[in-house]
Amino acid sequence: MLETYLNPIYQRVMVLPVALRLRHTRWTPNRVTTLGCITGLCVALMLVLNLPIAAFLFVLVSGYLDTLDGALARLTETSSPIGTVLDIVCDRIVEFAIVFGLFLVEPATRASLTILMLGSILICVTSFLVVGVFQENNSHKSFHYSPGIIDRPEAFCFFAAMILLPQWFTALALIFSLLVFITAFVRLRQFFQYQPSDLQHAKQHT
Repeated sequence: MLETYLNPIYQRVMVLPVALRLRHTRWTPNRVTTLGCITGLCVALMLVLNLPIAAFLFVLVSGYLDTLDGALARLTETSSPIGTVLDIVCDRIVEFAIVFGLFLVEPATRASLTILMLGSILICVTSFLVVGVFQENNSHKSFHYSPGIIDRPEAFCFFAAMILLPQWFTALALIFSLLVFITAFVRLRQFFQYQPSDLQHAKQHT
């Protein structure tokens, strides 16, 4: 949701100027993606070391690099299937690392909630990818991008709040999981609505 409305301004003000500086350097989009993955892994380490401010800063850096790599790839016209796969895999690694780090803060009380969060992310990402496979791509991304209530910017906002406001972790985790589940449901419902012939065909074979 934030990406839909604020992304053009964010890209123009904060991302494009840096991408322009990097386009003639040795910093390729894949290297930026890898660095974003490493900084995401550092979030879990900072949480284990009880350094929430450092963990919060690594969340910001990792999220920023995740937007910078795509902008740099488009600017240098170096988008590729390898870059797309690397970006998607690194995104999931970072999300797992952050949720795992949040779990390690208080394993005894956070186990069920972090499993719920991971489950919601798994279902939502699956819906995102399978819909992207069958939908025509009209965006600047490598495949069809269907925005939802909770996209990566919103998820990182929730992660940051969970890190900085541990007393609100339970409420934030429940709200996050609910919104992610709703995002997956709405995405699939919209996809099914635009595939009437396929659904009719499926009914005829049941």
